[in-house]
Amino acid sequence: MDKAQQMSSFAAVVDAGSFVAAAEALGVSKAAVSRHVAELEQRLGVRLLHRTTRKLSLTDEGRRFYARSKELLAAIDEAESELVPQRGEPRGLVRVNAPLTFGMLHLAPLWGAFMARHPQVTLDVTLADRTVDLIEDGYDLAVRITARERLANAMLVARPLATSRIVACASPGYLRQFGTPQTPADLAAHRIIAYSYWASGDEWVYRGPDGDGRVRLRPCMHTNNGDTCRLVALQDQGLILQPDFLVGDDLKRGLLVEVLADYRTPDIEVFALYPTRKHLPLKVRALIDFLAEAFVAPTWR
Repeated sequence: MDKAQQMSSFAAVVDAGSFVAAAEALGVSKAAVSRHVAELEQRLGVRLLHRTTRKLSLTDEGRRFYARSKELLAAIDEAESELVPQRGEPRGLVRVNAPLTFGMLHLAPLWGAFMARHPQVTLDVTLADRTVDLIEDGYDLAVRITARERLANAMLVARPLATSRIVACASPGYLRQFGTPQTPADLAAHRIIAYSYWASGDEWVYRGPDGDGRVRLRPCMHTNNGDTCRLVALQDQGLILQPDFLVGDDLKRGLLVEVLADYRTPDIEVFALYPTRKHLPLKVRALIDFLAEAFVAPTWR
């Protein structure tokens, strides 16, 4: 028995939620899928699925094996797609989700060029800072900005597009009035405009001359929108921690001034996320490749 076929049948059962649905997706009989999974479990010597009359669920071993199976199957598909030229013109609807600010500043200027290159592709772009479930909400692609270690979903493929540096900064007017912090501990005496979605909450995690550290912030304002942080800072109201894709132009123009440059927060990355699936649609692959090309030299750098 082909190991890849067993692995593919097992992954299809998990994805579809039943042996019947997996068989329909694979175009084979239910008996064949059941046999593949049973032979896989026998060969591995572990139970991968809990089977009841009402539902299927993964065992701990099955959960680990499923994650690795998806990675390996995706790698096989990727290797084949590099050797076999895809024919035809990309066409059809692509549903995209992206963060609000990044979507407006750095994606919106690109859509026209993409549509001109691929006129048969229709885009449906939703901007929202909340994290959506690509599979449950029906998105083909999401642009996410986060640290790589926070991408742990085995059902998604993450393609890096660019990096962005987190900058502590304030307006010249604010710094004239309240002074410039010299160490992270000085932030306790400063007004902080905090972004609600930072993974570390109201703690600033940094790497400084003496190693890693963290400091508890005392925000005078919270907001779930980076643009709001930036605009309030421009009104001389406090310090912000924001990515350079948002404040890079303000820093270049002197409207904001970087502080604590020796204390750096780890960079965040811009990813294109898409569901792992056999034979990635040409329309989705075309968009992913286009974005990767567009961000080879990010404008904010």
